[in-house]
Amino acid sequence: MVELSKVKGLVAALVVINCGIVHAQDTVHYTGETLSNVDYHHGQLAPAVGVHNIQVLRANRTKPALAEGYGWTYNHAPMLAYRDKQFYLQFLAGPVGEHIPPSQTYISKSADGYSWSIPEVVFPPYRIPDGYKKEGSDGVAKDLYAIMHQRMGFYTAKNGRLLTLGYYGIAMDAKDDPNDGKGIGRVIREIHADGTYGPIYFIRYNASWNPKDSEYPFYKDSRDKGFVAACEELLANPLMMMQWVEEADRDDPLIPLKKQYKAFSYYHLNDGRVVGLWKHALTAISEDGGRTWPENAVRAPGFVNSNAKIWGQRTTDGKYVTVYNPSEYRWPLALSVSDDGLVYDNLLLVNGEIPPMRFGGNYKSYGPQYVRGIQEGNGLPSNGHVWITYSMNKEDIWVAKIPIPIVDRVTENVRDEIQGATDIRDLALWNIYSPLWAPVTVEQYPAGEAALVLKDRDRYDYAVAERVVPHAKHMEVSFSITPGQNDHGHLDIEFTNDKGTPFVRLSLDSAGQFTSKAGSRYKQVAQYEANTTYDIKVTLDVAARSYRVHVNGKDALHGIAFSPVDVIARVKFRTGEIRRFPHADTPADQTVDLPLADEPVDEAVYQIGYFNAIRLNTNGQ
Repeated sequence: MVELSKVKGLVAALVVINCGIVHAQDTVHYTGETLSNVDYHHGQLAPAVGVHNIQVLRANRTKPALAEGYGWTYNHAPMLAYRDKQFYLQFLAGPVGEHIPPSQTYISKSADGYSWSIPEVVFPPYRIPDGYKKEGSDGVAKDLYAIMHQRMGFYTAKNGRLLTLGYYGIAMDAKDDPNDGKGIGRVIREIHADGTYGPIYFIRYNASWNPKDSEYPFYKDSRDKGFVAACEELLANPLMMMQWVEEADRDDPLIPLKKQYKAFSYYHLNDGRVVGLWKHALTAISEDGGRTWPENAVRAPGFVNSNAKIWGQRTTDGKYVTVYNPSEYRWPLALSVSDDGLVYDNLLLVNGEIPPMRFGGNYKSYGPQYVRGIQEGNGLPSNGHVWITYSMNKEDIWVAKIPIPIVDRVTENVRDEIQGATDIRDLALWNIYSPLWAPVTVEQYPAGEAALVLKDRDRYDYAVAERVVPHAKHMEVSFSITPGQNDHGHLDIEFTNDKGTPFVRLSLDSAGQFTSKAGSRYKQVAQYEANTTYDIKVTLDVAARSYRVHVNGKDALHGIAFSPVDVIARVKFRTGEIRRFPHADTPADQTVDLPLADEPVDEAVYQIGYFNAIRLNTNGQ
């Protein structure tokens, strides 16, 4: 007979083992089956319904007044905050490329997230004293400026002070690392309630830097006790300090986990624990508010992510979302949703567009990348949606509004009476991609009716308005289209499945022809005139792989779809032809500038007055 004490010991051992197994599984992981395909800019991912992508800054070298006033074409690492019904977007910039001095940091502001102010410099270029030598480098500074590099942009203190931060690092040449812990230090200043800025101070120096050589005073020298208290609160917050690890001294006692994991973001679980996320989908959980962490982070099982940032946050419906590039490239930009902050089971598209990189530069990468949202404590927009920001090609700055709740399906027939809309925000179920020179808007016309308007004067980009529709194998789609011209511009209208594969593509070309793609050729549907409204009805039959087009009530074309699909799920309006560059085999670096990158073309305008998508039964009724 087994002794009772031995039984108790065995039970205790099993409990320990089981607890270990549970703990090993208790980490962020992806259980879905959907993966992205980088042969397509959109990764063949279904979109999250109603995402609005809005361009904040379009870099312009020769006409800087149309951009940020400087003509700098390396713009990257944006971050967001929200206070008093105002968005604040910080990003850093350089004249041409990454790690090429000088560099500086800007802030742009917006009341609604759609219209943004001209960016203002908040941390200007910082000159390094001639003769300075950096440990481990043979170079000697001469007419050298610092490199800005920061993983944290904002902090809102308990006393209401909104602080913005930057970091001045040193790169002795184009391949030197400015965030190696051997830079100058981190600067900070207050953003006042009226949108003005307080003085610049240093809040933390690198040990290798002599504070006597600093252009700005130390924060403790400020006579503003509230500002000093906010800085002290920040320095005592381990989750804030975790974001400083790359630029800080390698043995800085303020940093809880000193391993050089990159681009820390975090969120709190319902039980109070903190999930940390880094580049390469590394993850760990802190049990004590970020003061201590496991010795080693792990790659989140099932997540695909390379050397690009990953963002995570809790959403206002009590769920969680991660936003990142789910590939070894910096495209597409996608999201995944979790009920508990640990198990993520879907993958949906946020932005699947990559315009040409107009300006070559050092370490510039293709795609929508380096995503960041509004960090816990830095405000919550009144509509409760998720707002993120990212750079495109390390060149242009964008934001995206992701509606909450996040959904990927529409189940009801669509009857969009656009005439009743007053603003693009009213079209909450449309997905839009809206560059500054190719905006997607709702505009009112003298007759008192509104229209969804796509404009395009950008020779290297286009506007996109896309409507997710109920899945159907037999569908009738009807809409009105009013082209503002027939001698320039281009509009594609695509009927696609969930993966973005077009079943049918109709086009209004630059020669006044309304055409339909038929294999490698195009068939004429009709001729079109400028400023004339056309009522279009398209009947789509996936099983028969056929379609019919009616124009103004008349049968115009009966054709065979050029590409088979399983179902109709989306209808896309795009003011340019489909693009496939860059692709998986494109070289990483681009050194050339594209011609006439700063010059607009003649604007093309297209108005959509209504849009319907109705599922039909097998009898076509």
